[in-house]
Amino acid sequence: MLTIGSHVSFNNKDQLLGSLEEALSYDANTFMFYTGAPQNTMRSKIDPNITKQAIAIMKNKNIDYSKVIVHAPYIINLANNKEDSKYDFSIKFLKEEVKRCEELGIKYMVLHPGSHVGLGIDEGINNIINALNIILKDTNVVILLETMAGKGSEIGSKFNEIKKIIDGVNSKNNIGICLDTCHLNDSGYDISAFDQILDEIDQTIGLSYVKCIHINDSKNPISSHKDRHENIGFGTLGFDNLLKIIYNPRLENIPKILETPYVDDKPPYKLEIAMIRNKVFDPHLKSKISA
Repeated sequence: MLTIGSHVSFNNKDQLLGSLEEALSYDANTFMFYTGAPQNTMRSKIDPNITKQAIAIMKNKNIDYSKVIVHAPYIINLANNKEDSKYDFSIKFLKEEVKRCEELGIKYMVLHPGSHVGLGIDEGINNIINALNIILKDTNVVILLETMAGKGSEIGSKFNEIKKIIDGVNSKNNIGICLDTCHLNDSGYDISAFDQILDEIDQTIGLSYVKCIHINDSKNPISSHKDRHENIGFGTLGFDNLLKIIYNPRLENIPKILETPYVDDKPPYKLEIAMIRNKVFDPHLKSKISA
């Protein structure tokens, strides 16, 4: 069965229940969310009663809660230890996010590995490893390192960089990978030859580490290192290439999450998910959303 959804909101009042209701309105059977604003540290206390209500509804709707994903905040940068206070903040804040995942019963959290900001890739990777080994002590949460586009000093745009991080993490059961199709393209991987990409991942890291895929088209050509997402079928990757990824049998049981841009401040996800399920590209999708 295709497991597909999108990024959804998570507010202080309705929390997981509100996230679920938004996902259901898109006809999704999974979703991804931040447990608070990604650009600040303000967090509401998790209400266990709301969480229980949401989980009960998911069971009735045959939604596998183990495939619902949390995304870590953008303000965390585990690669940069130029200032002890900022590095310690990133470690502490991510530990708190892991605890929130535990409270919610969430298994997987996606993390941008970080930017070395001039320290160099090797030192940045060592900083990430050190931080993850602190954060992943005594938890069942699995952190998924997202493949990045390679903007600036981002780490994680090449599989060998992610491999080095995973090799250095003590608890291999608590680490994995989230592929992002836009990021892969922008970092230099040819999406039209996706099985070759999977072969490289399998040979370099191990395909079993892939636990989530962000499905996004790209506004940019391959190797642009820009990271600008586009709606499904409207970018340089194309609908057919993305469809082959979504329905690739080697990734059959892995959740696919849309992070495509809003159209005229409206979410495109219901129509995009329908288009993917129907396997037919709708060139009028954006105008339908705008209407």
